[in-house]
Amino acid sequence: MTEYVWDGLPVTVAGLGVSGISAARVLRDLGAEVTVVDGGDGEGLRARAAELERLGVRVRLGDGGSLPEGTRLIVTSPGWPPNSPLFLAAAEAGVEIWGDVELAWHLRRPLPSTGEPAPWLAVTGTNGKTTTVQMLASILTAAGKRTAAVGNVGVSVLDAVLAEEPYDVLAVELSSYQLHWAPSLRPHSAVVLNLAPDHLDWHGSMEAYAADKGRIYRGNQVACVYNLADPATEALVREADVEEGCRAIGFGLGSPGLSQFGVVDDLLVDRAFVPDRQKNAAEIGSVGDVNPPAPHNVANALAAAALARAYGVDTKAVRDGLRAFRPDAHRIAEVAVVDGVTYIDDSKATNTHAAAASLAAYEPIVWIAGGLAKGATFEELVQGAAPRLRAVVLMGADRGLIREALARHAPDVPVIEAATGQTGAVAMTEVVREAAKLARSGDTVLLAPACASMDMFTNYGERGDLFAAAVQDLRK
Repeated sequence: MTEYVWDGLPVTVAGLGVSGISAARVLRDLGAEVTVVDGGDGEGLRARAAELERLGVRVRLGDGGSLPEGTRLIVTSPGWPPNSPLFLAAAEAGVEIWGDVELAWHLRRPLPSTGEPAPWLAVTGTNGKTTTVQMLASILTAAGKRTAAVGNVGVSVLDAVLAEEPYDVLAVELSSYQLHWAPSLRPHSAVVLNLAPDHLDWHGSMEAYAADKGRIYRGNQVACVYNLADPATEALVREADVEEGCRAIGFGLGSPGLSQFGVVDDLLVDRAFVPDRQKNAAEIGSVGDVNPPAPHNVANALAAAALARAYGVDTKAVRDGLRAFRPDAHRIAEVAVVDGVTYIDDSKATNTHAAAASLAAYEPIVWIAGGLAKGATFEELVQGAAPRLRAVVLMGADRGLIREALARHAPDVPVIEAATGQTGAVAMTEVVREAAKLARSGDTVLLAPACASMDMFTNYGERGDLFAAAVQDLRK
Protein backbone atom coordinates (compact mmCIF):
# COMPACT_ATOMS: atom_id res chain seq x y z
CA MET A 1 0.00 0.00 0.00
CA THR A 2 1.43 3.36 -1.06
CA GLU A 3 2.26 5.94 1.62
CA TYR A 4 1.61 9.41 0.24
CA VAL A 5 3.16 12.81 0.86
CA TRP A 6 0.01 14.89 1.18
CA ASP A 7 1.31 18.38 0.50
CA GLY A 8 0.36 19.22 -3.09
CA LEU A 9 -0.96 15.69 -3.83
CA PRO A 10 -3.86 15.73 -6.34
CA VAL A 11 -6.67 13.76 -4.65
CA THR A 12 -10.19 13.20 -5.94
CA VAL A 13 -12.98 12.66 -3.39
CA ALA A 14 -15.97 10.71 -4.71
CA GLY A 15 -19.27 11.91 -3.26
CA LEU A 16 -20.49 15.09 -1.59
CA GLY A 17 -22.21 13.41 1.35
CA VAL A 18 -21.18 13.54 5.01
CA SER A 19 -18.14 11.28 4.66
CA GLY A 20 -17.05 12.96 1.41
CA ILE A 21 -17.18 16.42 2.95
CA SER A 22 -15.25 15.20 5.99
CA ALA A 23 -12.57 13.60 3.79
CA ALA A 24 -12.28 16.70 1.61
CA ARG A 25 -11.79 18.97 4.63
CA VAL A 26 -9.19 16.69 6.20
CA LEU A 27 -7.24 16.29 2.96
CA ARG A 28 -7.28 20.03 2.32
CA ASP A 29 -5.96 20.64 5.84
CA LEU A 30 -3.14 18.20 5.06
CA GLY A 31 -2.20 20.31 2.04
CA ALA A 32 -3.60 18.09 -0.71
CA GLU A 33 -5.06 19.55 -3.91
CA VAL A 34 -8.61 18.26 -3.57
CA THR A 35 -11.32 17.85 -6.19
CA VAL A 36 -14.74 16.53 -5.15
CA VAL A 37 -16.93 14.93 -7.81
CA ASP A 38 -20.61 14.05 -7.57
CA GLY A 39 -23.10 13.02 -10.22
CA GLY A 40 -25.89 15.09 -8.65
CA ASP A 41 -26.54 18.79 -9.09
CA GLY A 42 -29.33 19.80 -6.70
CA GLU A 43 -29.71 22.87 -4.53
CA GLY A 44 -28.43 21.11 -1.42
CA LEU A 45 -25.33 19.85 -3.21
CA ARG A 46 -24.58 23.31 -4.54
CA ALA A 47 -24.73 24.74 -1.02
CA ARG A 48 -22.28 22.10 0.23
CA ALA A 49 -20.05 22.70 -2.78
CA ALA A 50 -19.93 26.43 -2.05
CA GLU A 51 -18.77 25.77 1.51
CA LEU A 52 -15.93 23.55 0.30
CA GLU A 53 -14.94 25.94 -2.47
CA ARG A 54 -14.41 28.66 0.15
CA LEU A 55 -11.80 26.33 1.68
CA GLY A 56 -9.98 25.95 -1.62
CA VAL A 57 -11.54 22.64 -2.67
CA ARG A 58 -12.59 22.23 -6.29
CA VAL A 59 -16.05 20.72 -6.74
CA ARG A 60 -17.44 19.20 -9.92
CA LEU A 61 -21.18 18.49 -9.88
CA GLY A 62 -23.19 16.62 -12.47
CA ASP A 63 -20.24 14.45 -13.52
CA GLY A 64 -19.23 11.64 -11.22
CA GLY A 65 -17.89 9.39 -13.95
CA SER A 66 -14.74 10.89 -15.44
CA LEU A 67 -11.38 10.99 -13.67
CA PRO A 68 -10.05 14.52 -13.03
CA GLU A 69 -6.74 15.06 -14.77
CA GLY A 70 -3.67 14.44 -12.65
CA THR A 71 -5.45 12.47 -9.91
CA ARG A 72 -3.02 10.37 -7.86
CA LEU A 73 -5.49 8.96 -5.31
CA ILE A 74 -9.26 8.60 -4.99
CA VAL A 75 -10.99 8.69 -1.60
CA THR A 76 -14.53 7.41 -1.97
CA SER A 77 -17.70 7.70 0.04
CA PRO A 78 -18.94 4.24 1.12
CA GLY A 79 -21.95 3.99 -1.17
CA TRP A 80 -20.15 4.24 -4.50
CA PRO A 81 -20.10 0.72 -6.02
CA PRO A 82 -16.89 -0.83 -7.39
CA ASN A 83 -18.19 -0.78 -10.96
CA SER A 84 -18.67 3.01 -10.99
CA PRO A 85 -17.26 4.57 -14.18
CA LEU A 86 -14.93 6.75 -12.09
CA PHE A 87 -13.36 3.68 -10.51
CA LEU A 88 -13.06 1.84 -13.81
CA ALA A 89 -11.21 4.88 -15.18
CA ALA A 90 -9.01 4.91 -12.06
CA ALA A 91 -8.13 1.25 -12.47
CA GLU A 92 -7.14 1.86 -16.08
CA ALA A 93 -4.92 4.77 -14.99
CA GLY A 94 -3.38 2.84 -12.08
CA VAL A 95 -4.88 5.15 -9.44
CA GLU A 96 -5.50 3.70 -5.96
CA ILE A 97 -8.96 3.90 -4.36
CA TRP A 98 -9.34 4.34 -0.61
CA GLY A 99 -12.43 4.67 1.53
CA ASP A 100 -12.73 7.10 4.42
CA VAL A 101 -11.83 4.27 6.83
CA GLU A 102 -8.63 3.52 4.91
CA LEU A 103 -7.71 7.20 5.01
CA ALA A 104 -8.39 7.32 8.74
CA TRP A 105 -6.24 4.23 9.33
CA HIS A 106 -3.27 5.92 7.62
CA LEU A 107 -3.78 9.13 9.61
CA ARG A 108 -3.82 7.55 13.09
CA ARG A 109 -1.59 9.24 15.62
CA PRO A 110 0.41 7.60 18.45
CA LEU A 111 -0.94 7.98 21.97
CA PRO A 112 1.46 9.75 24.34
CA SER A 113 0.93 6.98 26.91
CA THR A 114 1.88 4.07 24.65
CA GLY A 115 3.58 5.49 21.57
CA GLU A 116 1.08 3.47 19.50
CA PRO A 117 -2.20 4.54 17.89
CA ALA A 118 -5.43 3.87 19.78
CA PRO A 119 -6.60 0.28 19.17
CA TRP A 120 -9.72 -0.33 17.11
CA LEU A 121 -12.35 -2.82 18.29
CA ALA A 122 -14.36 -3.37 15.13
CA VAL A 123 -17.94 -4.53 14.54
CA THR A 124 -19.73 -5.58 11.38
CA GLY A 125 -22.63 -7.84 10.38
CA THR A 126 -25.87 -7.63 8.47
CA ASN A 127 -27.83 -6.55 11.56
CA GLY A 128 -27.10 -5.33 15.07
CA LYS A 129 -23.94 -3.35 14.29
CA THR A 130 -25.01 -0.02 15.74
CA THR A 131 -26.47 -1.48 18.91
CA THR A 132 -23.39 -3.64 19.52
CA VAL A 133 -20.86 -0.88 18.90
CA GLN A 134 -22.79 1.47 21.20
CA MET A 135 -22.93 -1.21 23.90
CA LEU A 136 -19.18 -1.66 23.48
CA ALA A 137 -18.56 2.07 23.82
CA SER A 138 -20.71 2.12 26.97
CA ILE A 139 -18.67 -0.74 28.46
CA LEU A 140 -15.37 0.94 27.61
CA THR A 141 -16.60 4.18 29.16
CA ALA A 142 -17.57 2.29 32.32
CA ALA A 143 -14.00 0.98 32.38
CA GLY A 144 -12.74 4.56 32.52
CA LYS A 145 -11.53 4.76 28.94
CA ARG A 146 -11.92 7.78 26.70
CA THR A 147 -13.75 6.25 23.76
CA ALA A 148 -16.50 6.76 21.19
CA ALA A 149 -18.71 4.77 18.86
CA VAL A 150 -17.38 5.76 15.45
CA GLY A 151 -17.39 4.79 11.77
CA ASN A 152 -20.78 3.97 10.33
CA VAL A 153 -22.39 5.51 13.44
CA GLY A 154 -21.92 8.53 15.65
CA VAL A 155 -18.56 10.26 15.27
CA SER A 156 -16.82 10.18 11.88
CA VAL A 157 -13.84 7.84 12.02
CA LEU A 158 -11.70 10.57 10.46
CA ASP A 159 -12.74 13.05 13.13
CA ALA A 160 -12.02 10.45 15.81
CA VAL A 161 -8.44 9.68 14.76
CA LEU A 162 -7.66 13.39 14.40
CA ALA A 163 -9.38 14.52 17.61
CA GLU A 164 -7.43 17.15 19.54
CA GLU A 165 -7.85 15.11 22.73
CA PRO A 166 -6.96 11.57 21.67
CA TYR A 167 -9.14 8.55 22.39
CA ASP A 168 -7.73 5.59 24.34
CA VAL A 169 -9.62 3.04 22.25
CA LEU A 170 -12.26 3.21 19.50
CA ALA A 171 -15.44 1.15 19.04
CA VAL A 172 -15.72 1.10 15.25
CA GLU A 173 -18.83 0.14 13.28
CA LEU A 174 -17.96 -0.85 9.72
CA SER A 175 -20.28 -1.53 6.81
CA SER A 176 -19.46 -3.95 4.02
CA TYR A 177 -18.94 -0.90 1.77
CA GLN A 178 -16.37 0.59 4.13
CA LEU A 179 -14.56 -2.73 4.53
CA HIS A 180 -14.35 -3.17 0.76
CA TRP A 181 -12.31 0.04 0.48
CA ALA A 182 -10.10 -0.50 3.58
CA PRO A 183 -7.32 -2.93 2.57
CA SER A 184 -4.86 -1.82 5.27
CA LEU A 185 -7.24 -2.17 8.23
CA ARG A 186 -5.85 -4.34 11.04
CA PRO A 187 -8.10 -4.13 14.16
CA HIS A 188 -7.06 -5.18 17.65
CA SER A 189 -10.11 -7.49 17.72
CA ALA A 190 -13.28 -7.73 15.65
CA VAL A 191 -16.67 -9.41 15.30
CA VAL A 192 -18.96 -10.38 12.45
CA LEU A 193 -22.34 -10.56 14.18
CA ASN A 194 -24.26 -12.38 11.45
CA LEU A 195 -24.52 -12.79 7.69
CA ALA A 196 -27.66 -12.62 5.56
CA PRO A 197 -28.21 -11.48 1.96
CA ASP A 198 -28.03 -7.68 1.78
CA HIS A 199 -26.63 -5.08 -0.62
CA LEU A 200 -26.13 -7.79 -3.24
CA ASP A 201 -26.71 -5.26 -6.02
CA TRP A 202 -23.60 -3.41 -4.77
CA HIS A 203 -21.39 -6.44 -4.13
CA GLY A 204 -22.58 -8.57 -7.02
CA SER A 205 -23.04 -11.82 -5.07
CA MET A 206 -23.47 -13.21 -1.58
CA GLU A 207 -19.93 -14.59 -1.78
CA ALA A 208 -18.49 -11.15 -2.51
CA TYR A 209 -20.59 -9.59 0.27
CA ALA A 210 -19.38 -12.18 2.81
CA ALA A 211 -15.78 -11.76 1.67
CA ASP A 212 -15.95 -8.02 2.28
CA LYS A 213 -17.44 -8.59 5.73
CA GLY A 214 -14.63 -11.06 6.44
CA ARG A 215 -11.99 -8.39 5.80
CA ILE A 216 -12.65 -7.17 9.34
CA TYR A 217 -10.78 -10.20 10.73
CA ARG A 218 -7.63 -9.62 8.72
CA GLY A 219 -4.66 -8.89 10.94
CA ASN A 220 -6.60 -9.18 14.21
CA GLN A 221 -4.21 -9.29 17.14
CA VAL A 222 -6.18 -10.71 20.09
CA ALA A 223 -9.65 -12.04 19.16
CA CYS A 224 -11.81 -12.87 16.16
CA VAL A 225 -15.30 -13.03 17.64
CA TYR A 226 -17.98 -15.01 15.80
CA ASN A 227 -21.62 -16.04 16.22
CA LEU A 228 -22.15 -19.66 17.26
CA ALA A 229 -25.64 -19.53 15.73
CA ASP A 230 -24.29 -18.44 12.33
CA PRO A 231 -21.70 -20.88 10.94
CA ALA A 232 -20.86 -18.49 8.10
CA THR A 233 -19.22 -16.14 10.60
CA GLU A 234 -17.01 -18.91 11.95
CA ALA A 235 -16.06 -19.84 8.39
CA LEU A 236 -14.79 -16.29 7.88
CA VAL A 237 -12.63 -16.64 10.99
CA ARG A 238 -11.16 -19.88 9.69
CA GLU A 239 -10.19 -18.16 6.44
CA ALA A 240 -8.71 -15.06 8.12
CA ASP A 241 -5.02 -14.19 8.09
CA VAL A 242 -4.46 -13.02 11.68
CA GLU A 243 -1.56 -12.21 13.99
CA GLU A 244 0.07 -15.14 15.75
CA GLY A 245 -1.72 -15.85 19.02
CA CYS A 246 -5.05 -14.35 17.95
CA ARG A 247 -7.93 -16.50 19.21
CA ALA A 248 -11.34 -17.47 17.82
CA ILE A 249 -14.01 -16.55 20.39
CA GLY A 250 -17.62 -17.69 19.95
CA PHE A 251 -20.76 -16.14 21.44
CA GLY A 252 -24.25 -17.58 21.72
CA LEU A 253 -27.35 -17.89 23.85
CA GLY A 254 -26.53 -21.34 25.23
CA SER A 255 -24.13 -22.51 27.91
CA PRO A 256 -20.62 -21.53 26.77
CA GLY A 257 -17.93 -24.00 25.86
CA LEU A 258 -14.19 -23.30 25.96
CA SER A 259 -13.28 -19.87 24.55
CA GLN A 260 -16.93 -18.86 24.34
CA PHE A 261 -19.39 -16.36 25.80
CA GLY A 262 -22.90 -17.53 26.61
CA VAL A 263 -25.84 -17.67 28.99
CA VAL A 264 -26.26 -19.92 32.05
CA ASP A 265 -29.70 -19.58 33.61
CA ASP A 266 -30.07 -15.76 33.48
CA LEU A 267 -26.36 -14.99 33.78
CA LEU A 268 -24.04 -13.73 31.02
CA VAL A 269 -20.86 -15.77 31.22
CA ASP A 270 -17.30 -15.45 29.91
CA ARG A 271 -15.41 -18.70 29.45
CA ALA A 272 -12.74 -17.21 27.23
CA PHE A 273 -10.78 -14.53 29.09
CA VAL A 274 -10.46 -16.25 32.46
CA PRO A 275 -7.65 -18.20 34.15
CA ASP A 276 -7.91 -21.96 33.57
CA ARG A 277 -10.93 -21.76 31.28
CA GLN A 278 -11.08 -25.56 31.28
CA LYS A 279 -12.59 -25.33 34.77
CA ASN A 280 -13.54 -21.68 35.32
CA ALA A 281 -15.93 -19.06 33.97
CA ALA A 282 -16.69 -15.46 34.93
CA GLU A 283 -20.07 -13.84 35.43
CA ILE A 284 -20.15 -10.59 33.44
CA GLY A 285 -23.77 -9.59 34.02
CA SER A 286 -27.30 -10.86 33.70
CA VAL A 287 -29.93 -10.96 30.98
CA GLY A 288 -31.76 -8.29 32.97
CA ASP A 289 -28.80 -5.93 32.49
CA VAL A 290 -29.48 -5.89 28.72
CA ASN A 291 -31.91 -3.26 27.44
CA PRO A 292 -34.12 -4.56 25.91
CA PRO A 293 -33.52 -8.22 26.84
CA ALA A 294 -34.77 -9.68 23.53
CA PRO A 295 -32.73 -12.74 22.46
CA HIS A 296 -30.93 -11.07 19.57
CA ASN A 297 -30.06 -8.12 21.78
CA VAL A 298 -28.61 -10.43 24.43
CA ALA A 299 -26.45 -11.87 21.64
CA ASN A 300 -25.35 -8.33 20.74
CA ALA A 301 -24.41 -7.74 24.38
CA LEU A 302 -22.32 -10.92 24.46
CA ALA A 303 -20.48 -9.85 21.30
CA ALA A 304 -19.76 -6.42 22.78
CA ALA A 305 -18.61 -8.02 26.02
CA ALA A 306 -16.27 -10.37 24.15
CA LEU A 307 -14.55 -7.46 22.39
CA ALA A 308 -14.28 -5.51 25.64
CA ARG A 309 -12.82 -8.49 27.50
CA ALA A 310 -10.36 -9.07 24.64
CA TYR A 311 -9.19 -5.51 25.23
CA GLY A 312 -8.78 -6.23 28.96
CA VAL A 313 -11.91 -4.71 30.52
CA ASP A 314 -12.90 -6.21 33.88
CA THR A 315 -16.22 -7.96 34.51
CA LYS A 316 -17.67 -5.14 36.62
CA ALA A 317 -17.22 -2.62 33.79
CA VAL A 318 -19.00 -5.00 31.39
CA ARG A 319 -21.99 -5.21 33.70
CA ASP A 320 -22.02 -1.48 34.47
CA GLY A 321 -21.69 -0.58 30.79
CA LEU A 322 -24.58 -2.82 29.75
CA ARG A 323 -26.77 -1.38 32.52
CA ALA A 324 -25.95 2.17 31.41
CA PHE A 325 -26.64 1.54 27.72
CA ARG A 326 -29.79 2.93 26.13
CA PRO A 327 -30.62 1.85 22.57
CA ASP A 328 -31.31 4.29 19.76
CA ALA A 329 -34.87 4.97 18.73
CA HIS A 330 -36.78 2.53 16.52
CA ARG A 331 -34.90 -0.57 17.68
CA ILE A 332 -37.37 -2.90 19.44
CA ALA A 333 -38.54 0.06 21.51
CA GLU A 334 -41.68 -0.28 23.62
CA VAL A 335 -43.99 2.59 22.71
CA ALA A 336 -46.95 1.96 25.02
CA VAL A 337 -49.35 -0.59 26.47
CA VAL A 338 -52.93 0.18 25.44
CA ASP A 339 -55.84 -2.00 26.62
CA GLY A 340 -53.39 -4.75 27.58
CA VAL A 341 -51.68 -4.73 24.13
CA THR A 342 -47.95 -3.89 23.93
CA TYR A 343 -46.87 -1.80 20.94
CA ILE A 344 -43.25 -2.24 19.79
CA ASP A 345 -41.42 0.01 17.30
CA ASP A 346 -38.70 -1.82 15.38
CA SER A 347 -38.89 0.34 12.27
CA LYS A 348 -35.12 -0.19 11.93
CA ALA A 349 -35.89 -3.79 10.89
CA THR A 350 -35.58 -2.95 7.20
CA ASN A 351 -34.63 -6.44 6.01
CA THR A 352 -35.86 -9.97 6.62
CA HIS A 353 -32.98 -10.95 8.91
CA ALA A 354 -33.68 -8.07 11.30
CA ALA A 355 -37.42 -8.69 11.21
CA ALA A 356 -36.91 -12.38 12.03
CA ALA A 357 -34.98 -11.42 15.16
CA SER A 358 -37.82 -9.16 16.29
CA LEU A 359 -40.50 -11.73 15.56
CA ALA A 360 -38.59 -14.30 17.61
CA ALA A 361 -38.76 -12.05 20.69
CA TYR A 362 -42.55 -11.89 21.13
CA GLU A 363 -45.69 -14.05 21.10
CA PRO A 364 -48.49 -13.76 20.07
CA ILE A 365 -47.95 -11.00 17.52
CA VAL A 366 -49.98 -8.73 15.30
CA TRP A 367 -47.28 -8.01 12.77
CA ILE A 368 -47.09 -4.77 10.76
CA ALA A 369 -44.97 -5.36 7.66
CA GLY A 370 -44.26 -4.14 4.16
CA GLY A 371 -42.58 -1.40 2.16
CA LEU A 372 -39.80 -1.68 -0.41
CA ALA A 373 -38.48 -5.24 -0.51
CA LYS A 374 -35.11 -4.39 -2.13
CA GLY A 375 -35.17 -7.72 -3.94
CA ALA A 376 -35.79 -9.77 -0.80
CA THR A 377 -37.90 -12.91 -0.58
CA PHE A 378 -40.07 -13.66 2.45
CA GLU A 379 -40.61 -17.43 2.41
CA GLU A 380 -38.17 -18.31 5.18
CA LEU A 381 -39.16 -15.32 7.33
CA VAL A 382 -42.88 -16.11 7.21
CA GLN A 383 -42.36 -19.85 7.65
CA GLY A 384 -40.35 -19.25 10.83
CA ALA A 385 -42.73 -16.65 12.25
CA ALA A 386 -46.04 -18.32 11.38
CA PRO A 387 -46.64 -20.06 14.77
CA ARG A 388 -46.25 -16.74 16.60
CA LEU A 389 -48.64 -14.68 14.48
CA ARG A 390 -52.10 -13.62 15.63
CA ALA A 391 -52.64 -11.51 12.51
CA VAL A 392 -50.77 -9.40 9.96
CA VAL A 393 -51.33 -5.86 8.69
CA LEU A 394 -49.59 -5.19 5.38
CA MET A 395 -48.64 -1.86 3.83
CA GLY A 396 -46.36 -0.52 1.13
CA ALA A 397 -45.36 -1.11 -2.47
CA ASP A 398 -44.17 -4.72 -2.12
CA ARG A 399 -46.83 -5.96 0.30
CA GLY A 400 -47.90 -8.53 -2.28
CA LEU A 401 -44.68 -10.49 -1.83
CA ILE A 402 -45.34 -10.90 1.88
CA ARG A 403 -49.03 -11.67 1.27
CA GLU A 404 -48.09 -14.50 -1.10
CA ALA A 405 -45.62 -15.96 1.42
CA LEU A 406 -48.30 -15.78 4.13
CA ALA A 407 -50.80 -17.56 1.88
CA ARG A 408 -48.33 -20.41 1.42
CA HIS A 409 -46.92 -20.74 4.94
CA ALA A 410 -49.55 -19.21 7.27
CA PRO A 411 -52.88 -19.62 5.47
CA ASP A 412 -54.92 -19.48 8.68
CA VAL A 413 -53.46 -16.16 9.87
CA PRO A 414 -55.79 -13.19 9.18
CA VAL A 415 -54.21 -10.65 6.82
CA ILE A 416 -55.39 -7.06 6.39
CA GLU A 417 -54.02 -4.76 3.68
CA ALA A 418 -54.13 -1.17 4.87
CA ALA A 419 -53.30 2.32 3.62
CA THR A 420 -53.54 1.44 -0.07
CA GLY A 421 -52.27 4.43 -2.01
CA GLN A 422 -51.66 6.47 1.15
CA THR A 423 -48.44 7.73 2.71
CA GLY A 424 -47.17 9.43 5.85
CA ALA A 425 -49.26 10.03 8.96
CA VAL A 426 -52.58 9.22 7.29
CA ALA A 427 -51.29 5.82 6.23
CA MET A 428 -49.75 4.91 9.58
CA THR A 429 -52.85 5.96 11.50
CA GLU A 430 -54.93 3.53 9.45
CA VAL A 431 -52.33 0.76 9.84
CA VAL A 432 -52.22 1.09 13.63
CA ARG A 433 -56.01 1.21 13.96
CA GLU A 434 -56.35 -1.98 11.93
CA ALA A 435 -53.70 -3.67 14.08
CA ALA A 436 -55.48 -2.57 17.26
CA LYS A 437 -58.74 -4.14 16.05
CA LEU A 438 -56.96 -7.48 15.53
CA ALA A 439 -55.00 -7.54 18.80
CA ARG A 440 -56.17 -9.04 22.09
CA SER A 441 -55.03 -8.26 25.61
CA GLY A 442 -51.60 -9.85 26.11
CA ASP A 443 -50.65 -9.56 22.42
CA THR A 444 -47.81 -7.54 20.94
CA VAL A 445 -48.35 -5.26 17.95
CA LEU A 446 -44.94 -5.28 16.30
CA LEU A 447 -43.78 -2.84 13.64
CA ALA A 448 -40.95 -4.84 12.06
CA PRO A 449 -41.52 -4.13 8.37
CA ALA A 450 -38.73 -6.28 6.84
CA CYS A 451 -38.64 -3.62 4.12
CA ALA A 452 -37.27 -0.17 3.44
CA SER A 453 -39.56 2.79 4.06
CA MET A 454 -39.06 5.26 1.23
CA ASP A 455 -42.21 4.33 -0.70
CA MET A 456 -44.40 5.76 2.08
CA PHE A 457 -42.13 7.65 4.48
CA THR A 458 -39.01 9.82 4.41
CA ASN A 459 -36.99 7.15 6.20
CA TYR A 460 -37.34 4.43 8.83
CA GLY A 461 -37.13 7.07 11.56
CA GLU A 462 -40.20 8.91 10.32
CA ARG A 463 -41.99 5.58 9.94
CA GLY A 464 -41.27 4.75 13.58
CA ASP A 465 -42.16 8.22 14.84
CA LEU A 466 -45.52 8.13 13.05
CA PHE A 467 -46.18 4.66 14.44
CA ALA A 468 -45.56 5.94 17.98
CA ALA A 469 -47.81 8.96 17.38
CA ALA A 470 -50.60 6.77 16.03
CA VAL A 471 -50.32 4.45 19.04
CA GLN A 472 -50.62 7.41 21.42
CA ASP A 473 -53.74 8.49 19.51
CA LEU A 474 -55.36 5.18 20.49
CA ARG A 475 -55.47 6.46 24.07
CA LYS A 476 -57.65 9.42 23.12
